[in-house]
Amino acid sequence: MNLTGDELMKKLDEKLTAEAVRNRDIIPYIAVNGRYEDMRQKDLSWWTNGFFAGLLWQMYAKSGKEVYAQTAARTEEWLDAALERFEGLHHDVGFMYLLSAVADFRLTGNEKSRVQALHAATLLAGRYNPEAKFIRAWNHDMAGWMIIDCLMNLSLLYWASDETKDPRFRQIAMSHADTALRVLARPDGSVNHIGVLNPESGEVLELPAGQGYAPGSSWSRGQAWAVYGFAISAAHTKEKRYLDASKRAANYFIANASMTDWVSRVDFRSPEEPVYLDTTATACTASGLVYLADLIEKDEDPVSAAEARFYRKAAEKMLDALLAEHCDLSPETDGILQNGTAAYGHTDTHVPIIYGDYYLVEAILRLRGEGIRLW
Repeated sequence: MNLTGDELMKKLDEKLTAEAVRNRDIIPYIAVNGRYEDMRQKDLSWWTNGFFAGLLWQMYAKSGKEVYAQTAARTEEWLDAALERFEGLHHDVGFMYLLSAVADFRLTGNEKSRVQALHAATLLAGRYNPEAKFIRAWNHDMAGWMIIDCLMNLSLLYWASDETKDPRFRQIAMSHADTALRVLARPDGSVNHIGVLNPESGEVLELPAGQGYAPGSSWSRGQAWAVYGFAISAAHTKEKRYLDASKRAANYFIANASMTDWVSRVDFRSPEEPVYLDTTATACTASGLVYLADLIEKDEDPVSAAEARFYRKAAEKMLDALLAEHCDLSPETDGILQNGTAAYGHTDTHVPIIYGDYYLVEAILRLRGEGIRLW
């Protein structure tokens, strides 16, 4: 199927219009037997709760259809309540409020959305440990924990810094990115999922397996966060060290995905059997590769142009593989991208997960030069 063709966009529009109507009273997460479970009732502060709104805002930016904006705005209202509740929120407020409140503000000028997004950015900045120089993950007894995922949440801080003309949000984001380079990124381009640090000194105490197979293995969605997340910091700061880190992570992901027909396993260093796939890691990396290619092309020289073509072509191969074997485009069922996996050996294995759909559609729209650039 032509990735940039109108036939594909028509099918996506038909499916997502049906989902926007059918799911206007819930916050989708995983589809079970063709219907999304509702995280609004289960956990209002769950980290994925902004992705459905973000997906709908992307489609609204492309089509202007009001049903997308209306359903996305309902999700945002519920997430406002999570901000008021406060407890339960953690490092993933970037995922939650960039894709809902920031998207709303950028597309509609909604001033309340702007204020709520700044509130979320301030909460994220408040999690920064100035001695150990990182944004702590999760809550409870994890004062020294940092994770590769948080590179994506830094977008909210970069946006807040631009919006308020206050450099401290950007400074916190860069400090965390630098610690991620030191602690989580490996020389071969692979990454650790989790780093446990002494919260008083920043000394590295442990590098647990996290959602991958084992300590020292290579969780593919963590790899996706690194590809995209370091590219985000490069785009916002123009610092070459982040761009180079994104390229190393991208090259590692591409080399491994090319061995499995361009769809990633859950962990690139896991045993060959059983075969566990994670299509969400592939979709996120594909979108990150297009983002990276667009960033490299800004140098406007032949070498950069060739490098950008390499990353864009790899993204297209991944998306082609996903569309050929792992997508459900029927308007009657919930969930586009199939065979997503939350973690190695997890009960949520080979299921449709909302963030997979978000990154799939974002990547396709980005290749078409459409949608909204949120990160």
